[in-house]
Amino acid sequence: MPIKESPVINTSGTISSSYNGKFLRFHLENVRERRSPFSITKEFILRFNETKNPKEKEELLDLARKNILRCKRKLGLKTLGTGKHVHLPTAWTEVTYLAQCKGDVQDQALNMLYASVDHASFDYDHLPALFFVAESVLYRLCCDAFLKPYLYSVEIKLSKIGYLVFLRLFIYFLHGHLESFKQHLLRLQPYLNALSFAGESYYKYPNIFSNVQFILKTMEIICKRELSSVSIFSPVENKQQYKDVDSDTEHLQLYQEGYEVNHLLWHCVAAWTCVQKNSPQLNKVLEHLIIHKTQLQKKHWLDSALALLVLGEAAKLNMACLNTLMNLMRDFLLSIMSVQKEEESCKVDDFSWAWNVVYTYTTILAEICLYAATSDLRKTAFVGFCECESSQKALLPVDKPEQPELKQTSILGLLDYFSSKMSDNCDQVIWIGYYGVVYNLVKMSWELRGDEEQDGLRNLIWQTLRTTKDHEEDGRIRNAVNVAEAELNDPTDPFTSYSTKASSNVGDEIFSKYIGWRIANTLSKLFFPSTEAHSLPLKKPLIKRDQKKSLNKKQDSMKRKVLHFTVREQQPSASELKFSYLDFFTKGDEELARIIDHHWQKELEIRQKEDAICADKERKDKELEENNHFREIMKRREEKLHKQTRPYELPPKTEVISLEKNMTPAN
Repeated sequence: MPIKESPVINTSGTISSSYNGKFLRFHLENVRERRSPFSITKEFILRFNETKNPKEKEELLDLARKNILRCKRKLGLKTLGTGKHVHLPTAWTEVTYLAQCKGDVQDQALNMLYASVDHASFDYDHLPALFFVAESVLYRLCCDAFLKPYLYSVEIKLSKIGYLVFLRLFIYFLHGHLESFKQHLLRLQPYLNALSFAGESYYKYPNIFSNVQFILKTMEIICKRELSSVSIFSPVENKQQYKDVDSDTEHLQLYQEGYEVNHLLWHCVAAWTCVQKNSPQLNKVLEHLIIHKTQLQKKHWLDSALALLVLGEAAKLNMACLNTLMNLMRDFLLSIMSVQKEEESCKVDDFSWAWNVVYTYTTILAEICLYAATSDLRKTAFVGFCECESSQKALLPVDKPEQPELKQTSILGLLDYFSSKMSDNCDQVIWIGYYGVVYNLVKMSWELRGDEEQDGLRNLIWQTLRTTKDHEEDGRIRNAVNVAEAELNDPTDPFTSYSTKASSNVGDEIFSKYIGWRIANTLSKLFFPSTEAHSLPLKKPLIKRDQKKSLNKKQDSMKRKVLHFTVREQQPSASELKFSYLDFFTKGDEELARIIDHHWQKELEIRQKEDAICADKERKDKELEENNHFREIMKRREEKLHKQTRPYELPPKTEVISLEKNMTPAN
């Protein structure tokens, strides 16, 4: 289907009615104190979309641009959402309203919202606004975008924003902060029900379809935990769904009022923590992480995707983590493809979910190529570990490459492997993985435009894309290029125009740069709590702004009264100078090592018990097999010799005595 720019979107207002009145009143109360001519109202949106008077249209466009500038300041796009002038809940609400205005205003508003949700910190006060944005995104996808005959660029942006919003809601769910938001969850269910039926229309576009599947799976887990009496999907089949839950919800156990994650995610967070603290325990953590690689092959693909996201953040800083990440995906792909071959001859487990993990990995690998800390990390993620032949082969124009083995899961390694496996009837993992690599290559080439420091990587990406465009005839892969160019809002090739420079707009983000780090940092504090900081800001009562100012002044005055200095009366002794106290990082390393050793000891005990159970079962099975074999032998012996004694067994003592009496001669 052709890609077009976003048309007029539901000029009567696309914000859901349940939140419309509440948040509009909230916004009007905030601006009532200082009446501004730039306030965003429903009347302003209707006038902006329906006016045909050129003069009035220019005036409204000027007001909309001023609103955009004001929202940029409230969002704190240049300060990563921090500062006295930043108020994210209000800004997210206003930007969501601005996104209803058609044209460039809508595109700028969605870009600003995507950038803000990407880099914002986790705060409990953000939850009402997050639910508002979530319901608005679902409403526009289900009640407006699905009705269009073509794919529009606004749908790509909405799906990306929805992915980030529901990813944040899942992190809040892990902390147990969604218990008081059951009404908000209930409001989302009609849209989730519609999304589950209409989401298949995005099957040809994995970049959108993966976000839709993530939203559905996330809310399925959250609602089955928080709303135990209500199902997201068909209410008639509610009882049957609780009997036949999949493996994603089987391990929903309480863990600090939240969700007990699998070992793979836990070890990925531990690896990221070790990298941040420069801990010597990193190698041991990575060794134990590889042991749990089989958990990547289970249907817990939501935990697997989250684990890859966290490990990808560690791989941006450490080569050993990058090597572990690539080895994990290599083993995963080889196991999946071997299972797909066995599926033709016998019935095996369904791996239709595997493409979600593969597509997530391609996006993470592209972000490592762009944002890794060193050039060696970026080069390794793109080319691989010292494999010059693979890079040469990817650039040479060949008609039909031979069937290569999957040696490395770098960008070029995956491109070479997937392209050789492509066919009209190829597996879903193959063509979606190939789609993801090409789609991210186009976005990478656009992200690097104007960056003179990375000319080598940019030229290599351009040569790879040129070779793929010239020799790839599959319509699905060509569609990846068209969709990526439509998302960038400019189908021109940045390499043909050398005067083109990178955009200076802070809100125009192509990849999510900060959400992975925010999640890894938050989960690290949750899994390895310390006394210095909480995993998320604690729940606190609502305080008005005037009360906050007076409260801050009181707290400052109290701090000034309490602060004082003391001088030691005695000099430190020689023993005190010889044995100094441990610093903060040493204490953190020791605490992390203690926690890791504790979990490993538990895991070792569980493995020993499982080994003992398996050994006992094998012993019993062997004894049973020997007994059955002996009974079979005795049965055959009785049939042939008509004897019930065992082989080489002496007859009973009574029979021997009677036999001796018969053999003695009579005197």
